[in-house]
Amino acid sequence: MIAATTAAHPRPLAGDGRDAFPASSRFDPHVANPARVYNQWLGGKDGYRTDREAAEQVALCRPQVVAGALANRAFLARVVRYLAARRGIRQFLDIGTGLPAPGSTHEVAQAVAPQARVVYVDNDSQVLSHARALLTSAPEGACAYVDADVRIPGDILDQAAQTLDFTRPAAVLLLAIVHFISDADDPPGIVARLAAGLAPGSFVAVSHLTADLAPEQVASGVAAYNARVPAEVTARSHAEVTALFDGLSLAAPAVVPVGEWRPDAGWSAQPADLYAGVAVTGRWSR
Repeated sequence: MIAATTAAHPRPLAGDGRDAFPASSRFDPHVANPARVYNQWLGGKDGYRTDREAAEQVALCRPQVVAGALANRAFLARVVRYLAARRGIRQFLDIGTGLPAPGSTHEVAQAVAPQARVVYVDNDSQVLSHARALLTSAPEGACAYVDADVRIPGDILDQAAQTLDFTRPAAVLLLAIVHFISDADDPPGIVARLAAGLAPGSFVAVSHLTADLAPEQVASGVAAYNARVPAEVTARSHAEVTALFDGLSLAAPAVVPVGEWRPDAGWSAQPADLYAGVAVTGRWSR
């Protein structure tokens, strides 16, 4: 179960007065954390015993979770490179940043265009403190960090606008984050509200957990994850992931297994329980 991160600071959801996350999801080394669990699958060391145990239990149910985490990271690099080099995007809004790892969004974007500007969004204090310490921009560009909840898109856009110019094309990255949004919180509506705040010619990229390839094993892995990590995930079908892009124009090859989205030459995709897609706002010229 691929985890970015959505948990740490409880904050009320707009309009309903509920906490965005339960108190148990605040920083606690004795409680598994989605960013740290994901970091374990990537081979990182920023975790505690509870994180290692959660990562191991999920992998026992569905060993491909490790390949999925690596494939998701490779997708990040491909999509940022594609948008910067092929579509001329110079502004990136990366929501659900996760703990820093090699090949972060600004590194990939600024390798193509040093003037690229990147805003990282998370609401996990550990993630943001690591990001501020380790993710530094090229002098020609910019990196900024926003503490916000993916389920309050207006807050994200308002804060990111201090660094990004939303009158010009930008890219929103929602990689391994939307599966943390419950059906009750309307994932398609959240994606639509983010897209509505972008200029024509902007892009939205999504990767999302699915059980389509191995329903029983992924369901078992999801149950193991949700029993140990206080930020539950929901696997969704190809049709449900595609519906996240309603009102947008999907770029070829549309919504496909993550390793099949514009693979690099010579890339041999391992089975991964993720779909990925990229869509554009306004007119689309392939």
